[in-house]
Amino acid sequence: MSEANGGLTQALLFDGIGGATSVDWEGVHNWSPEQGVLWVHLNFEQSRAAKWIQEHSDLNDIAHAALMSDQTRPRAISRGDNLLLALRGVNLNPGQDPEDMVSIRIWTNGKLIISTHRRNLLAVQDIVDTLNDGNGPATVADWVVDLNDRLLQRMADTVDNLEEGVMSLEERVLAVDTSGLRHELAELRNQALGIRRFLSPQREAVNRLALERLTWMDELNALRLREVTDRLVRYIEDIDTVRERAAMAQDELMSALSEQMNARTYVLTIVAALFLPLGFFTGLMGINVGGMPGVESNGAFWIVVAMCLGITSLLGIAFYLKKWL
Repeated sequence: MSEANGGLTQALLFDGIGGATSVDWEGVHNWSPEQGVLWVHLNFEQSRAAKWIQEHSDLNDIAHAALMSDQTRPRAISRGDNLLLALRGVNLNPGQDPEDMVSIRIWTNGKLIISTHRRNLLAVQDIVDTLNDGNGPATVADWVVDLNDRLLQRMADTVDNLEEGVMSLEERVLAVDTSGLRHELAELRNQALGIRRFLSPQREAVNRLALERLTWMDELNALRLREVTDRLVRYIEDIDTVRERAAMAQDELMSALSEQMNARTYVLTIVAALFLPLGFFTGLMGINVGGMPGVESNGAFWIVVAMCLGITSLLGIAFYLKKWL
């Protein structure tokens, strides 16, 4: 879709009551603030979109670089009524890993919203759907808050899956089901770490955004952003708990594996201790020299067998009395 439109994924003109009208490139070029809020969502990897940002958006070089940066960390920067915002959401695209978080870069001045992406973010599509249904944000402040809220809503299932995953792994550790467990624990910890890596700076970005003095950000939406920050903190705490539980499960797993190894070594040691004197005795009886007792006796073999069984029994009783068995 964005390739066919030269990187223009969405261009929506807000009607101010929760709906929006879709516009094309011509509508983007001819837009004026008197028409209402315009949201332009671009795939910055497409040449036409990159050219529009650089030549027709009237943004400075810092904003250009931020909107087209390959690698971004969540942050919020404001100057006057201009806001530059970078956020991350879990990657819920088919066949992708959730911890490979998708970024969205945003510039707005309260009248125009320019957002850029490289990969699809389902939270953005959620807002597009609400605007098409007439139940979307009416202002830029509403849009910013809704985006942050949608990012958290999409994150909830991923955090729940991490908690359920670590609980399942803990049960398997207690059941001493160690097949493939080390790999699964390591993968879960990597997922939690990958998500936690971006949530911490995103919390700071949203918190700073709530404190910014932007004329187009009213008090109600600032309070909503603080609520988003609180939920984000809870998710971070949940992910930290998952990491700690996974680390404890891994320690318990290593302890269980060590106990299994010690038990096997102990059995082998007992077996070796039982057969050591028997090996010495049979080796002594097998010396091929003259004078060996019982060489001429037909019953000597069974006498030796009985002696070996007797020695083994005596050793077994001795080990049992010493509580080695």
